[in-house]
Amino acid sequence: MTTYPEPSTATRPRFGGSRHGVRTILLTAAVALLALAPGAQAAKTRLTITGAGFGHGIGMSQYGAYGFSLHLKAYPEILAHYYTGTTLGQLSANPEVKVLLQGSKRSIAFTGALSAGDQSLDPAQTYTVRRSAAGMVIRDGSGQSIGTTPGPLRVDAAVGQPLKLMGVSVPGVRDGLYRGSLLISPSGSKLMAVNALDLEDYVRGVVSAESPSGWPAEALKSQAVAARTYALTTHAGGALFDQFADTRSQVYRGVAAETPTTDAAVAATAGQVVTFDGQPVTTYFFSTSGGETEDVENSFVGSTPKPWLKAVDDPFDDVSPKHRWGPFRFTQSQVQSKLRGLVLGRFKRIRVVQRGVSPRVVRAQVIGTRGVTDVTGPQLRKAFGLFDTWAYFTTITTGTSRPAPASPPATATTPAPAPAPAGDPTGGTTPAVRAAALRAPRLRGTIAPATPGKWVRVQRLQGTAWVLAADAVVGHGGRYSVAVPGPGVYRVVYGEATGAAVRVG
Repeated sequence: MTTYPEPSTATRPRFGGSRHGVRTILLTAAVALLALAPGAQAAKTRLTITGAGFGHGIGMSQYGAYGFSLHLKAYPEILAHYYTGTTLGQLSANPEVKVLLQGSKRSIAFTGALSAGDQSLDPAQTYTVRRSAAGMVIRDGSGQSIGTTPGPLRVDAAVGQPLKLMGVSVPGVRDGLYRGSLLISPSGSKLMAVNALDLEDYVRGVVSAESPSGWPAEALKSQAVAARTYALTTHAGGALFDQFADTRSQVYRGVAAETPTTDAAVAATAGQVVTFDGQPVTTYFFSTSGGETEDVENSFVGSTPKPWLKAVDDPFDDVSPKHRWGPFRFTQSQVQSKLRGLVLGRFKRIRVVQRGVSPRVVRAQVIGTRGVTDVTGPQLRKAFGLFDTWAYFTTITTGTSRPAPASPPATATTPAPAPAPAGDPTGGTTPAVRAAALRAPRLRGTIAPATPGKWVRVQRLQGTAWVLAADAVVGHGGRYSVAVPGPGVYRVVYGEATGAAVRVG
């Protein structure tokens, strides 16, 4: 299994030009750590986040399955790869699934219905159900009441025909066509509409809503089996319904999702489910793994480990546009806003204290000037709106210091300093050169996390472009101190992380 240490992508920059003279003075003097001079500009903090993957990271990566299919892998092999120790089983029946389409509605309108309970209806008319003191009132297209029932009310279409439900709040659907029946029930003081239909018809409404219908057949078959098994083994709404129609369960769009390619995938795998020790198991799936999936307990933090939901390498997931993402950069005020309630005092940094196998963030600490707050990876993902918990957080704090006062010239009573010993950060230059470098204006601060000895760059704003002005290495504790060549606007760059723009002089 591949391991992923904290990134140290900051490598020594390569650029042309002489490395002698004044430039060398600035570069070699950069690591001298001086006390902040009185009146120096207050430090600014900036956070950079980079990462990989899209989703919770558990079970089957949809883009990974797509990649496997491009490498001519068949769906049983794809499913066995993502769900460790599983085999395919066959259902002996086609059970009913109940999907919540509308909740907390004042009224529910539909057309295409042949009956509502014992009441015959005209499929060409639009009917509306509303709450009243006596129960649920059914009105026809002219607004006339045609019956009252305490509910629930079962609405059916002609055999083989779909019902149309008006104003559905499902992704990609306005007025939705649905197979099976509608179950309209009281929901507090309002109403809810649930689609009750056979499992196979339900899966037809899921596959193209979760995976592009133009993907290879083996990827679509993998999605069909995973969707069928997930629907069979999860129950989101208790006795009222089994599945949400969105990502709280899996996306379901009814007849609008039925396409020739996805219908073929459903038919080719009819009744097949993923089993472990002979029993169907919950088949979580998600978009993009970043190259490795995750143990369920590390993503759904605190959940019980499951032997079929273990981290696995995902070698072909790089076909996804979210395989790698970022950098996303935030000012200190933006971080304070996004982490409201999680920052004690003024934000300083995020320290990751536990990563999973992949290595998604399991637990971390938000460090502020007044204390530390323990958080989970999913909390950070939600707060910053990240694609995944596979994330790295790099903080650069940058301040400035005024030049130190000039030293008096060497005289008979003020002897010249001795030559610099080995390891002198000023590079062993002449005393006058060292003194000049130490009197230069400086950027100083910390980078977290950072590896001592890794290179940082200082860029200067020229017009609308940032150009290289100096480079240096990081000291212990992530500290840096870099001399700059004069007044201007500068920033520090470490790998993909950039510090705040600060003005010198």
